[in-house]
Amino acid sequence: MLLNKKNSSRCGLIVLIDPDKVREKDVAGRVIEFEAGGADAFFFGSSQTVRNDINSIAKIICKNVKIPLILFPGSSEQVTPYANGILFITLISGRNSDYLIEHHVKAAPFVKKMGLEVIPTAYILIECGYRTSVERVSRTQPLPASNIPNIIAHALAGEMLGMKYVYLEAGSGAKNPVSPEIIRAVKSELTIPVIVGGGIRTPDYAKKLVDAGADFIVIGNVLEKSDDPDIVKKFAEAVK
Repeated sequence: MLLNKKNSSRCGLIVLIDPDKVREKDVAGRVIEFEAGGADAFFFGSSQTVRNDINSIAKIICKNVKIPLILFPGSSEQVTPYANGILFITLISGRNSDYLIEHHVKAAPFVKKMGLEVIPTAYILIECGYRTSVERVSRTQPLPASNIPNIIAHALAGEMLGMKYVYLEAGSGAKNPVSPEIIRAVKSELTIPVIVGGGIRTPDYAKKLVDAGADFIVIGNVLEKSDDPDIVKKFAEAVK
């Protein structure tokens, strides 16, 4: 499988690349830098409609790095053959049928034709202190962070439906990231890996999430705002 931790790692580090937040001329240098810093994989996609050329950017990434490029699409329109796999996401925290099955039906024939490795993923949006782009675009409500039994129930439903991963998401640039308490509670009930993303701003906080049981940490927004050339390396050292 594409989404694997290294044998010596406690946790995998994934860098999220938004195709609308990078320039083609900068992509190669950035992904080479992230891979050298210790990233295990790239997620590629956006919760919003993408203006830039997804195919061109994906080609550049695959050409310049050895680690997997995994599509993290906000809709069926963000599927490209220039990747190694795709998170086949079901937004189980919401009840909008478009994100429970409709986009999947539209994308499935193309995904099969492209030969992408499919990674069935239960996607759970958790409130973070403000209305995120995922919430606006999907027209769904996040689960209250205070109701941990409800979050556990959704995660269990995802596993029982056959999902291979649970993704706990606070949203890009979240004011309040997913808490260690939530991760610890969810992990105690699941047998499948847990991915955590949204608002993870510091290596120290990432370490707390790993200590609580996170199997994969996703960072993205913090990289766009940081001028520290070693930021990915610092995250990698904190989680592994």
